[in-house]
Amino acid sequence: MTDSPSTPPTACVLIIGDEILSGRTQDLNLKFLGERLAGLGIRLSEARVVPDIESRIVEAVNACRTQYTYVFTTGGIGPTHDDITTPCIAKAFGRAVIRHPEAERKLRGYYGDKTNEARLRMAEVPDGAGVELIENHISIAPGYRIENVFVFAGVPSVARAMFEAVAPSLRGGPPVYSQSVDAHVREGDIAAQLAEIQGQHPNVAIGSYPFMRLDKLGTSIVARSIDKQGIATAIAKVAQAMRALGGEPVLGPAP
Repeated sequence: MTDSPSTPPTACVLIIGDEILSGRTQDLNLKFLGERLAGLGIRLSEARVVPDIESRIVEAVNACRTQYTYVFTTGGIGPTHDDITTPCIAKAFGRAVIRHPEAERKLRGYYGDKTNEARLRMAEVPDGAGVELIENHISIAPGYRIENVFVFAGVPSVARAMFEAVAPSLRGGPPVYSQSVDAHVREGDIAAQLAEIQGQHPNVAIGSYPFMRLDKLGTSIVARSIDKQGIATAIAKVAQAMRALGGEPVLGPAP
C-alpha cells in the first residue's frame, strides 16, 4: 500500500495457525503489537486469525497488504510440515521460495552438527527484490520483510524481539494515548450520556466495556486520542455522569 506522508499509518495483524483457532494456544502477540503500534502512532485497524490453509493465508495477505500501511504476520515460519507461512507469502506476491544465504549461514553456525533440513527450512524466504531479513536475537532464525509485510514467528518472546528490530524503520504518526475510568454503573444506564459526550468530542474515541467485580456489574470507559487534553476533558465528563448515577469512578493513569 502507498499512502501520503500526511496520512496516519495503519496496520493489520494476521495471526496464523490452527492452534490459535482450536483454543489450544492463547495468542499473546496481539495485545503487545496493539500497544506498541499505538505508541508509535500507527493505528492497528484490523486483526485476523487465519487457519493453516494456503488459500486462506494468501487471500488474507493480499487483501490486507493493499489496504493497510503495514501488515504483521505471526506464526508458521518454524521447521515443521505445518509451518506454511513462507510459501503462502511467496504465492501472494507471485514469487518463488529460496533459501536465503545469510539466514542459512546463521542457522548453521547456531546449530552446528545438529543442523538438518527441517531447521534449514527456517532460512527460506520469498525470492526477489524488497526482501529483508529481520533479526532474531532470541533463537537466531530470522523473520523477514517483503515490501510492507513483516513476517514474525509466533512465539511471543521471538515476535517481540522481531518487532523491536524493525520498529525504528516504521513510519509513525502522533502517538495514541488512552485513559480509563471504571465504576459500578451499568452500560444501559450510562449509554445516553456516553453518546452525548462522544458527540461533544469527535476526536476522542470512547469505548465502553462491561465487567463483573465483587459480584456487581460495572462499566469501564476508555478514551483514546492523540489529544491528551481532549481525553482528560472527556473522562472528567464520564466520571461526572457516573457519580450522577450513584457510581464511584476510579480513574486510570493519566496519559
